[in-house]
Amino acid sequence: MSAGSPVRPGRRVRLARLARQLSQQQLADAAGVTRQAVAGVEAGRFDPSLRVALRLATALGVPVEELFGTGAGPSAVRAAVVSVPVAQAGQRLETGPLRAALATVGGRVHAYPLIGDAAAVWGFRPATGLVDALPAPVGPEAQAPDAIEALPEAEVRIVGDAGRTVVVAGCDPALPLLAGPLSRLEPPMGLLWVPCSSTRALQLLASGAVHVAGAHLRDDGGTYNARRVRELLGDRGAAVVGFGSWSEGLAVAPAVASGVAGLHDVARAGLRIVNREPGAEARAVLDRERLRCRLGIEDLPGWDTVVGGHLQVAAAIAGGLADAGITCEPAARTYGLGFVPLTAERFDLVVARRQVAAAEVAALLGVLGGDELRGQLSAIPGYDATECGNVVEGL
Repeated sequence: MSAGSPVRPGRRVRLARLARQLSQQQLADAAGVTRQAVAGVEAGRFDPSLRVALRLATALGVPVEELFGTGAGPSAVRAAVVSVPVAQAGQRLETGPLRAALATVGGRVHAYPLIGDAAAVWGFRPATGLVDALPAPVGPEAQAPDAIEALPEAEVRIVGDAGRTVVVAGCDPALPLLAGPLSRLEPPMGLLWVPCSSTRALQLLASGAVHVAGAHLRDDGGTYNARRVRELLGDRGAAVVGFGSWSEGLAVAPAVASGVAGLHDVARAGLRIVNREPGAEARAVLDRERLRCRLGIEDLPGWDTVVGGHLQVAAAIAGGLADAGITCEPAARTYGLGFVPLTAERFDLVVARRQVAAAEVAALLGVLGGDELRGQLSAIPGYDATECGNVVEGL
């Protein structure tokens, strides 16, 4: 629902409950009603009687008119503000108000700042909250390579209603294709994609800030994701499910593609590259190839030019801002670029075991193996959806 839309009464009850860190059962006990009644009100399946409405409002400490009246409902909620790093070095942000997307993960409301790549899907993404005072940095100064941070809280003004939302972090530009099948579930489920590197996605999962993390991090032995999942989630454990695979390699501008067979040719010709942020597997691929070719970073003009995703690398090359860069084959082919494959990549979805029973996670797992999603993924040039929905590590 777009910014500025009124918040549904059931959503108001849910936000007020989560702001007080109450479970549905705890609210039901405090109000003297059944948990099923609370769940039904929050889901919008039925309108409560005046008696039930008054009991819920009293238990939540909110005027009944604010919860169930015709107005906009609660004007603010306490939310954990999630750091979504900005890729571009040196970029700084205003102190507020900051547009954000609101979603609930693990019984806690989270605010995801709409900055950088997270702000746009070829047009500004609607906000559902405004953060007036930032409790901590949300730009590049917030990036720590192995940070699993305690998320600071802030008062967030509600300006729209997102409904039930699955929050997925990761760099695969195919992740937004989950939105279609999720929206057609009963009840429907929304999708919030947090675009970021694989390492950052796993950090957010470990912090309890997202339902699912997407990752394609190559281990020393050539396998994917297992080591970093263990490092960041430890004994808490995780379920790993396949999503897709592709070739990762060197995308090259068409005008110079015929003379480029590898990174050594890029360096020899003095071509300008565009890089990915620290923690991105594409950056690790570039580093491995650079060392194999015995090149220094000074041999690759543009090393410090950083963008935040596969499509952004391809767009920078197609737009003439760079001549080459590491990205996935689907991004290179979508932009009509030359492509030199360097390695095969597998992109997995990682779920913390404590979240497996969540309704949002169950909804996502339910659509992974469906024909609609597989058909969309398979239609992307260079994308292999064969393993989509297959369990890599048991649930």
